[in-house]
Amino acid sequence: MSDLIFLSLVSRHSSHLVRQQYDVIVVGGGHAGTEAAAAAARVGAETLLVSQKIETIGALSCNPSLGGVGKGQLVKEVDALDGLCGRAGDWAGIHFSILNRRKGPAVWGPRAQLDRQRYREFIQSELLSTPRLTVLEGSVEELFVSEPNPEEPGHHRVTGIRLANGSHPISASSVVLTTGTFLSGSLFMGQSKSPGGRIGDAPSSAGLSHTLRERLGLRTGRLRTGTPPRIVKDSVDLSLANVHPPDSHPTPFSFLNTHTHCKPEEQLPCYLTYTTPGVERVVRESLHLNCHIQEDAKGPRYCPSIESRVLRFPGRRHQVWLEPEGVTSDILYPQGLSMTMPPDVQLRLIREIPAMHRAEIHTPGYGVQYDFVCPTQLSPALQVKSTQGLFLAGQINGTTGYEEAAAQGLWAGVNAARCALSRPTVALSRTESYIGVLIDDLVSRGVTEPYRMFTSRAEFRTSLRPDNADLRLTLKGFEEVGCVSIVRYQEAVRVRDSLQDALATLQALALSTQNWRKKLPDMRMSEVKNSLLTGMDVLRYNDVSFEMLASAFPECLSHHMEFSQRLKIEAVYRPHCNLQKKEIERIQKEENMSLPQDINYLTLPVSLSHEVREILDRVRPTTLGAATRLQGMTPAAIIHLFNYVRRICFTYGKIPLSIVKKHYKIK
Repeated sequence: MSDLIFLSLVSRHSSHLVRQQYDVIVVGGGHAGTEAAAAAARVGAETLLVSQKIETIGALSCNPSLGGVGKGQLVKEVDALDGLCGRAGDWAGIHFSILNRRKGPAVWGPRAQLDRQRYREFIQSELLSTPRLTVLEGSVEELFVSEPNPEEPGHHRVTGIRLANGSHPISASSVVLTTGTFLSGSLFMGQSKSPGGRIGDAPSSAGLSHTLRERLGLRTGRLRTGTPPRIVKDSVDLSLANVHPPDSHPTPFSFLNTHTHCKPEEQLPCYLTYTTPGVERVVRESLHLNCHIQEDAKGPRYCPSIESRVLRFPGRRHQVWLEPEGVTSDILYPQGLSMTMPPDVQLRLIREIPAMHRAEIHTPGYGVQYDFVCPTQLSPALQVKSTQGLFLAGQINGTTGYEEAAAQGLWAGVNAARCALSRPTVALSRTESYIGVLIDDLVSRGVTEPYRMFTSRAEFRTSLRPDNADLRLTLKGFEEVGCVSIVRYQEAVRVRDSLQDALATLQALALSTQNWRKKLPDMRMSEVKNSLLTGMDVLRYNDVSFEMLASAFPECLSHHMEFSQRLKIEAVYRPHCNLQKKEIERIQKEENMSLPQDINYLTLPVSLSHEVREILDRVRPTTLGAATRLQGMTPAAIIHLFNYVRRICFTYGKIPLSIVKKHYKIK
């Protein structure tokens, strides 16, 4: 869809905005906002998406890529819950690869380079075809705040928004803020500073920041990020860089897709080069011209600017990836060269790299500083604990990255809709999803720097694999959450039943080692060992594939070839996953023990240190499981807290158990 057609459709779509009341209003059209709006509408809420610029909805503000180690898992889970970004990635991808292949499949990282225009157009088209979703261009001036519902926890209630153009107020039962880097955002380039969250876009209204801090009393902090200069492709000598081709068989993100829009032979390569001592010299000589790097705001640890890298690791050479921005684009994105020095110095720096010794800059790099809300003030539903009807998602919660934003946006949109429709909010456990790990880390531990997802953050990563996200989440998304379509649900049920049938067949296929060697002569199996092995046992061997088994037993296995890779992965990890079940069950029990939200931790008649009391009072964890993961909590404090909750049940033993559970929210 062309930009002109899209804008025409949006203009007609917005012109029908005759209502001043919605179930859910989403503020912001980035990855968090688009997923939140679509999810809220899928749940059944009449939803309004407000974005400052219609044409930038779904834009890739920084790098033209999606996925990676840890991040790819989030994309797969968002897709399993019927989100947008996985299918958008499959449509717009121009270079697909699986990162971390040298390690086990549990930590593989699906990733794709994207065509910026294709990605944006896909997201915009999906939003416009979503029932119950209206898109409106405008800037939100402030939130309307009223007295809370006395029957629910909270000191305030958000009831709607007011736009900066002075139009009539728009009311809503729930509001989702996904402001990205625009909340009190400032742009930096060299010694210049200007208000804004992204170059070329107007700054957000100061009224929104004021409402959050002054009216609602939320604790906020300051973070920073940056983006590299965009390079004119024809000015780069790519023969001096190392070519990195894509995978010959692209792996789609979405469980609904069997292939990507881009044909394998049409994919574009990426290129790898390195910094030189000249790059470090330019950085050091220009520090006095760079006010962004001198600020106190924390920047991203895992995607730092070249200035930060040089100062942190002097004398090292650093990778620079030259990535295409689209099939027909004449621009390269130099991943690893985020910088905020003056434009003329940026040109000097990039020309210190041999492949770019004659490079020309299309758009200079710049830095951004912005406000974020300390996420420990949120519940696992991503609702502000002190404010009824207000949900936050994305960089406003202290995260970095498209994938982290999309995951939060989807879950905030789901719960905003459920809240507006008088349904209970829902939470995802860290035992069942990377989204659960992400949200639990944010609301339990908070952030001191931009948060990025890694597989190492998930304790149960062998169970939370990219290949099984549909089995973990799609069925729950349809049956319990209400955000998954019947078409996707039926496909997930078909896959589940087929896999169970195939696994049962493999388990029933039992032969002696002698007979297995006859069936699979190329398999390296001990000749001394002479025990009975099942098909599942044999499939765990490194040199045995499901295709080999299907060839040996075509009558019972050949019709399961569709799931050959998934069956191999399941066979490899099943013993370890079975061992983890007890630990998962323990954590789930702790998470099912809710802590009353009106507890006065400062006067609680329990042996707790003053430090622990302050931590509990500040964060106010919703469950015992969340309390165990707070920084500063001791094992002894957890035991005392656990015994206190148990003692409440015992004290009220004469009252029917159902009433005790309802009053103290103990499940």
